Amino acid sequence: MTTFPTPHDSFFRKFFSDASVAADFLQIHLPPALQAKCDFSTLAITSGSFVEADMRNQFSDILYSMKTPSGPGYVYCLIEHQSSPDEIMAFRLLRYSIAAMHRHLKQGHKRLPLIVPVLFYHGKQSPYPYSMRWLDCFENPAAAQTLYTQAFPLVDITVIPDDEIKTHRKVALLEYVQKHIHEKDINIHLPNITELMGKFKPSKEEVQSLMHYLTQEGNALDSKKFIHNLIENTPRYREDLMTIAEYLKQEGRQEGGSKREKEIARNLLSIGLDRAAIVRATGVSSSDLDILAGQSAKNND
Repeated sequence: MTTFPTPHDSFFRKFFSDASVAADFLQIHLPPALQAKCDFSTLAITSGSFVEADMRNQFSDILYSMKTPSGPGYVYCLIEHQSSPDEIMAFRLLRYSIAAMHRHLKQGHKRLPLIVPVLFYHGKQSPYPYSMRWLDCFENPAAAQTLYTQAFPLVDITVIPDDEIKTHRKVALLEYVQKHIHEKDINIHLPNITELMGKFKPSKEEVQSLMHYLTQEGNALDSKKFIHNLIENTPRYREDLMTIAEYLKQEGRQEGGSKREKEIARNLLSIGLDRAAIVRATGVSSSDLDILAGQSAKNND
């Protein structure tokens, strides 16, 4: 949908597209503590194309970059076009700040920049009636402040002892498997996995997902042994596990067939047969054939 600038927006843009006007505005209106972080002689206008489409009618998309004592930073100046104030304006400004930070990272920077959102208000109602502290947009600002001014909760499953994980009720199976999935031999954990399945009784769909996950990501998983162990110790899943076992067996046949086809293709390559003929004869793709050829050349070296 095409949007057109309002008279307010056009007037604002005309003046604030002049970096010297923006510098004067910020030097006059920013709190001293924030001004101390800005080198106004380096102020430059950058593109504001990152602004979300659903917010273009509320704000001007002008972004100013400046140097700071700690390196490049951003000051983002926004204008509220409506004649009536917005109760969650502080949150809207935060959204813009996050968008600017995201763009900064996409440009290759490794650390977040300092964003200073400024609301330029010119509505009919005076003074502006709402808080500019974004935490006040919550029903419980005190709880929000506690949450958003400290480190977020971290569940580092890699450092939780196995015995403790086993006490985590229905989520124990997922935590235990994902903790150990990258180990060289997942088979040593099969007894504990079976124990957790028997104890917490995951759904049939969860068991199917578990089996696919283990066979796809588990290193050196002995699928046949694992399924046999599960069938013996968790009879409630017997029918589903038999179905999964048949599926895995079929996958094994397909994989074996693929290996045989590649071996034939490798032999045909070694005798100099035309590649197009090899593709037609074996069904091996051209890209796989290139890999096989590269492997053969490397072995001959």
